[in-house]
Amino acid sequence: MQYEWAEDDFELPYGVVPLGLSAPVDNRKYVMYHGTTSRNAQSIRAYGFSQSEDGMLGPGVYLSRDLQKASAYPKRHPQSDKVVIKVQVNVGKVIAIGYQGHLRQKTWHDARYGEVFDTAWVPPNCGMVKSGLEEDCVWDPDRIKILKTIKPRPVQPYGGYGAWGYQ
Repeated sequence: MQYEWAEDDFELPYGVVPLGLSAPVDNRKYVMYHGTTSRNAQSIRAYGFSQSEDGMLGPGVYLSRDLQKASAYPKRHPQSDKVVIKVQVNVGKVIAIGYQGHLRQKTWHDARYGEVFDTAWVPPNCGMVKSGLEEDCVWDPDRIKILKTIKPRPVQPYGGYGAWGYQ
């Protein structure tokens, strides 16, 4: 069976900026997405996000302003059990990490290495992410407010009722 990811609404919370291709602006709020399993989504809704121990950008909560990017996670997991959590994030102070081996790639939040940042942003098509889609890592989970969860919808085979891909 094939699945598709689509939002059922397009309203943004007050003061939240829509997705754009430009860098996130310091201290703005954005809608972002986090892909996970159904079970993990239940835990996150109950207890909130917690930092991963490591990753491409070091510890933090990995998100994207791109639903397509988030819906690919977790990798090698059945689509039918994936969930995307839609969140609102106050990004605080943002640093762009645009290439592998960047001096602050894993130390962007560590004061021992200079200025402290709240969010690390990997720009789209910079060569760090295979998909070419942007990625964000937020240090403090308290900057993240859960809005809702999105589940994939089964795609109706051609010949069914209604418009292509919809019931």
